[in-house]
Formats: sequence, C-alpha cells, structure tokens
Amino acid sequence: MLIGDVARHSGVSTRMLRHYDALGLVRPTGRTVGGYREYSAEDVRRIFHVESLRSLGLTLKQIGRALEDPDFTPSALVGDLIRWTEERLEREQELLERLRAVDASAPTGWQDVLRIVELMQGLDSTSAARRQQAVLTRPEGVPVPAELLAAAVLAESDPLVAGALRWALARSGGDGVAALTAGARSEDVDVRRRAVLAIAGTAEAPGAAAVLADALGDPDPTVRGHAALASGRRGVTAAVPVLVGMVVEGSHDVEAAEILGTLSQDPGCAERILAALTGELAAPTADSATRIRLTQALVELSGDTGREALRRLARDDDRAVALVASAFVAVLDERSPEVPGAEVP
Repeated sequence: MLIGDVARHSGVSTRMLRHYDALGLVRPTGRTVGGYREYSAEDVRRIFHVESLRSLGLTLKQIGRALEDPDFTPSALVGDLIRWTEERLEREQELLERLRAVDASAPTGWQDVLRIVELMQGLDSTSAARRQQAVLTRPEGVPVPAELLAAAVLAESDPLVAGALRWALARSGGDGVAALTAGARSEDVDVRRRAVLAIAGTAEAPGAAAVLADALGDPDPTVRGHAALASGRRGVTAAVPVLVGMVVEGSHDVEAAEILGTLSQDPGCAERILAALTGELAAPTADSATRIRLTQALVELSGDTGREALRRLARDDDRAVALVASAFVAVLDERSPEVPGAEVP
C-alpha cells in the first residue's frame, strides 16, 4: 500500500507518516521500483498502535520505547500520564475560572480586563502584604465579581488579608451570600469559619439569615459563635443557647453577654435567658471563673430581670462570685430604686 493510500485509510497525514519514517518509528517494509514507500499490513497495524498510544498523551519517543522494548512496563508511565493530565486539567480549570471572573465583571474595555487580571494575580501572590495591597488599592468604579472575592475569602488564612477581602466583598454590590453559601457547607472547618464570618458581615443581605440560622447548629464552636453573634444582633432569639454557651466557654463572652442583654428587652426572651444563665450557674461542672462570667452576664439583662439572681449570688459559698455579685447589686441599686422588701446583703 502506497503512502497516499495509507494516509486515506488511517487518517494520518502523509507528512506525519514521513516523520514517523524519519524517526524510525514506522518504517515501510518496502519500496516500489520508482522508490515510493510501500507499507505492509503489519506496518499499517503499527501505525494504528502509534496513534492509539498518542491518544493517551505519550510522546513519540515514549511510544518508540514502548513498542521496541520488550521489558517496558506501562504502569509507571501510565501513572505519570494520569498525574500530568490532572495537573493540566487543574491549570485549565483555573484559566476557566479566570475567564468567567473577567466575563462576570462586564468589562467595557481592555483596561477593565487588565485591572481584573491584575487583581487576580495579586490575590494569587504568596505574599500576604501583596494580596492585601491588591485588594485595598483597587481603583474605584472598577466592578469586581463577588464570586472572585468570595473564592479569595474562603481560601485566605491571613487575618489581615481576610478582613480586607470581607470589606471588599461587602462593597462589591454583588450577591456575596450566594457565593459564600457553598463554603458555609464545606467539610473543611476552616472554610466554614471563613464563610460564616464573611456572611456575618453582610447579615442584612438577602439569604444571610437562613445561612446563619443553619450555622447555629454547626459542630464547630467557632462557626456557631460567628453565627450567634451576627444573628443575636439582628434580634434572632434562636441564638440564645449558643450565646449562653459562649459565656460559659469564655469565647467572646463579653460581646455575647451584651447581645443577651439586648435580647432580654423582650420579656418573653428575658425569662428564657435568665433560666439558661442560672441553670449554668448551678451546673456541677461550673468552676469559679465560669460562674463569674455568668454573673457578669446577669447584670447585662434588661431591667430587674437578673437582680434577684444576683442578690442570691451575693451570698454564694464561692467568695469570689459573692464579691462580684455584691458589687453588681450595689451598682444596680444606684441606677434604680431598690426592689421593695428586697433584702440587702
């Protein structure tokens, strides 16, 4: 079979067939009287073998070795091909995300495109200072898609850069909550923490309340804490158990106590908060430091809600707790008239 016939039947161009011949990869068995290449059936089969291996990503050099070396084992090479292909796909996925980010910014000219690309390059820097600078020096009026900023927020471990990114996301005007929701459900606890903290900064945005409500039941106390502080500030009483738990644990306990005080302005919620705090005070596992924090939380409650509990604590067996409670009772009595008939300790 002449080279033109082989090319038509195999789909391999005559130029490539000549290249195979020059490399010694597929040499025609014979030549015609006129000197033209003449391929046998075995030569054609070898061509198909070469093309099959090329389809897997092997180089011509690797194919030659595979076909000529009887001791050649494919397992290691196939493993390398898998790794190289995964790396290539990862690079292509990154490129696709970049293109989508540029498209989402609705650029009006190439200057807008270049600014978005510059921001993405800055966010990819290994230097935290460079990443922070890329966010804070962004020109005014250049739209940045919320998806881009949200992805950066979820990946950022430096607290200063993360704060700048949350600020930029809140100012982006996009649907940051939608972009962060997947992160709030991630199996990676660090990603969930970053997502919920960012959503807490946009608690008034549509959809934020639902995500924060779900986060109140998160197994991680930090995630629950971010959600409880943000929800409590919005008057969500479902945050009360988590806020009380934060007082017990000493995690942002002052802030949690202040929010509990605000929530206690609702009479129905006040009794619930009082019961939760006094229940923790009576817990056998509560040490002196924990009971002092709970005592401090009682004084934040609205009106006279916690005063009687404080009066009882002023006679507590734990002298440190009794002294703190006595001091608070004195402050409360100065602020408002004494409760008639109440015993002054």
